[in-house]
Amino acid sequence: MQRRTFLGSLLATPCILNWSLAADALPKRIIDTHQHLWDLKRQRLPWLSGAPEILRNRFDLEEYRTATSGLPVEAIYMEVDVHDEDLDSEVAYVVKASQERNPTRGAVIGGRPGGPGFNDYLQRHKANSEIKGLRRVLHTDATPPGTCRQPAFIKDMQRLGEIGWSFDLCMRPTELDDAEHLVGQCPGTRFVLDHCGNPDLQAWQPAVAGKPPKHTANEWMQSIDRLAKRPNVICKISGVIANLPQGAGPEYLAPAINHCLNSFGPDRVVFGGDWPVCLLGAPLKTWIEMLTQIIASRPEQERDKLWWRNAASFYRV
Repeated sequence: MQRRTFLGSLLATPCILNWSLAADALPKRIIDTHQHLWDLKRQRLPWLSGAPEILRNRFDLEEYRTATSGLPVEAIYMEVDVHDEDLDSEVAYVVKASQERNPTRGAVIGGRPGGPGFNDYLQRHKANSEIKGLRRVLHTDATPPGTCRQPAFIKDMQRLGEIGWSFDLCMRPTELDDAEHLVGQCPGTRFVLDHCGNPDLQAWQPAVAGKPPKHTANEWMQSIDRLAKRPNVICKISGVIANLPQGAGPEYLAPAINHCLNSFGPDRVVFGGDWPVCLLGAPLKTWIEMLTQIIASRPEQERDKLWWRNAASFYRV
């Protein structure tokens, strides 16, 4: 299964029609906690061979700066599932980028928890203050359902807590209860639920003939609520934009986003751009505009927490 194909198509009945915003309505500071960077001359990304053509290009710091031009953005790098042999070189590159602070301020690196050599990998990099956490994507063929319930995986998650790193949970929406089990087994480790838990947004609308949603809205919401009760996990408002159909607006994204914001509360949510994967649905600036409108009725203090305050505290930047 490819990284971006496990999510269902997105349908909804429009309820917000005018979503384009004036520049002065946008946030005054943004910490993007999900910045992907890649250059295929520098690293190998096996999953890109099956990805849409738009992603099979160079997306490095220069391109990111162009994508965020005019926006007050700082960023936390997010690993890009490089070839196993490129993991250490990925670390070296993003550590250097983080040290330069333009605009990357820290990094969540890749790794293979539960596998041989993981502890040695941690020992090589644990002292680097630019590294804030680790991720392994849990919705690929290499990580079948139940991977994060395995004793070796759980033990490695506990190791992350011992060195002060977080772990990003990026998984199938039907396996959020596996995430809740893992988080409960590792009370000393901080976790981040990526992409609002990867909901199938079709669940909020009548099913398309021949392609029912992967879960009901209530099933997903109940799983989110159970996970949100664990105090050592926060939620990243990210990723859903990649499934936006052409011509759709923020009303397609609002039900899942608002549920995550309400369930986790204003102190346990952060913003993620998911650039360049967001381009499957819209440019990064458009995603920021849409989210700005979705949260417009929330208090300014809560909006600031989502855009940057919570991330600054969580990632210590």
